[in-house]
Amino acid sequence: MTEYGPLPDGGRPTARYIRHARAFCALLLAALLANAARVQVVQSREYDGNPANRRATIARYQQPRGNILVDGRPVTGSVDTGEQLRYERSYPDGPLYAPVTGFASQRYGTTFLEHAEDGVLSGTDPLLRPLPLWSDVSRARGRGGDVVTTLDRRAQEAAYRGLAGRKGAVAAVEPATGRILALVTSPSYDPAELSGNSEAVVSAWARLNHDPEKPMLNRAVRQTYPPGSTFKVVTAAAALDAGVVTDLDERTDSPDPYRLPGTTTRLTNEGEGCADASVRDAFEWSCNTVFAKLGVDVGARDMVATAQAFGFNDTEVRIPFSVAPSTFDTRVDRAQLALSSIGQYNTRATPLQMAMVAAAVADGGVLRPPYLVERTTRHGGAPLSGSGARPGRQVMRPATAARLAELMAGVVREGTGTNAAIPGVLVGGKTGTAQHGVGNTGVPYAWFVSWAQSEDAPEPEVAVAVVVEDAAADRGEISGGGTAAPIAREVMRAVLAG
Repeated sequence: MTEYGPLPDGGRPTARYIRHARAFCALLLAALLANAARVQVVQSREYDGNPANRRATIARYQQPRGNILVDGRPVTGSVDTGEQLRYERSYPDGPLYAPVTGFASQRYGTTFLEHAEDGVLSGTDPLLRPLPLWSDVSRARGRGGDVVTTLDRRAQEAAYRGLAGRKGAVAAVEPATGRILALVTSPSYDPAELSGNSEAVVSAWARLNHDPEKPMLNRAVRQTYPPGSTFKVVTAAAALDAGVVTDLDERTDSPDPYRLPGTTTRLTNEGEGCADASVRDAFEWSCNTVFAKLGVDVGARDMVATAQAFGFNDTEVRIPFSVAPSTFDTRVDRAQLALSSIGQYNTRATPLQMAMVAAAVADGGVLRPPYLVERTTRHGGAPLSGSGARPGRQVMRPATAARLAELMAGVVREGTGTNAAIPGVLVGGKTGTAQHGVGNTGVPYAWFVSWAQSEDAPEPEVAVAVVVEDAAADRGEISGGGTAAPIAREVMRAVLAG
C-alpha cells in the first residue's frame, strides 16, 4: 500500500486557495449576470423583432388598449376574445370616425391616430412607466393611456350626414386655435373589420383595397383636388398685399373672353357680366377671366410666395399623422400662371388645406397650424401631455384679411354662396366648381370654403371646407353653391350650437 506524505498545513486547504475559488465563483456570477443583461437590455430589440418570437405580440394584446375620445366619450374600445391574442379593437361608430382613428389590426398594424399615438394607447410610452429601467428589464407594459381629440361630435356627425355616402370630404377648424373640429371622408368603412387576425380580416382587407370607391382613402387629408374658384381667396390676398388691387369696387381691365398670354386659348366664364368687372363683383360671381388676369398681373413670384405662406408646397404638415402636401407650381409661364391662379393647371389642395385658407381670413390673416390631439392622459384621466397647438404665423396683412372677409361675406349674402347663409350669423364663403379629366370632361368637383361668427362672439368660431366629387351627378347639376354649401352650413350650425 502506497503511503503519501502529510498535506500542507495538516490537510487543510490554504487561505490562498479559498480566495482563488471565491474570486473564480464571483467571476462566473458576474459573467452570468452580464450575459443576462446583454440579452435583456442590449439584444432585446433584436429578439423582439425576430419573427419567431411571439412574446411581444402576445403581450401587446394581453390588455385592453387605451381609448380615443371625442367630447369626453370613447369612440374606440377593446373586446376580450379569450384567444391567445386576447383583446381586439372595437369601433362603436367606425365609419364616422375612421379618417381620424384609422385602424388597429392584429394582422395589418395601425394607421392615423391609432398609429401616431400607439405608444400611449398600447402602454409602451415611457411617460406611462414610473420606473423605466425596471420596465426595460422586466419587459412589463403599463396600462394604455387615452387620446383626447379636438373633434366636435355634432360637427362630425353633421358633415357625415351631409355627404350622405357621396364621394367627398369635409374639414372644419377653429380659426383662433387651429383645433380640428371635424374630419370626414366618404365613402367610409368600419375599421373593426380589420381588428383581428382571422381569415375574415384577410378577406375584408382584400375587398376594401380593391373597392374602386377607395373607402380607406382619407380624402380630407390624403387626397388633393384642383381647388377651382375657392383658390381665388389666395389670389385676391396676393393682389391686395402686392398693391395690384387697391379698390375692391373699381372696374378692372379684364376682357371676356381672356386670351391666355402667349397662346390662342381663350378663357371664358360660366355667366355674363364679367368683362372688366370689379374685384368685388368678380369674387361674388366667380369670374374666371378677372382672377386669371389678376394672377398674371401679380406675377409668379408673389403668387408663389402667397400660396406658400398659406401652406401650399409644405411637406411637413402633421396633425399628428402626415397630411398630403397641397401644391402650387413654382415654375410656370404666364398662361400656366393664369390657370393656376383660378385653382386649375397644377394647383391642388386637400380639404384641410382649404379650411386653413378660410381660417386665416377669419383670424385676421394669422394661420394657426391645425392639430387633432387636445391632450393625452393616463388611464383614469390624469394628464400625460399637453395639446398639439403651435404658434400661428401672419400670412397676409390684417387689412387684407378684413377686406377678404368682406368679400366672402358678400358671396353668402348676395353671390353664389347664399345656400350657406344662417339667420343671425355672419357667414363668409367662396364657391368653387373645379374642372378635371381629359379636356375637362369629368363631372366637376364641387367646393365650398367658409367661416361663421355668431352675433355675440368676438371672432369667427369655425372655418369649413367641403368638396364633393359625385360621379353619379349630372354635370349641370353639381356646383359649389348648390352641392357643397349646404353641407358647410350644417357643419357651421352644429359648431355654433355647441
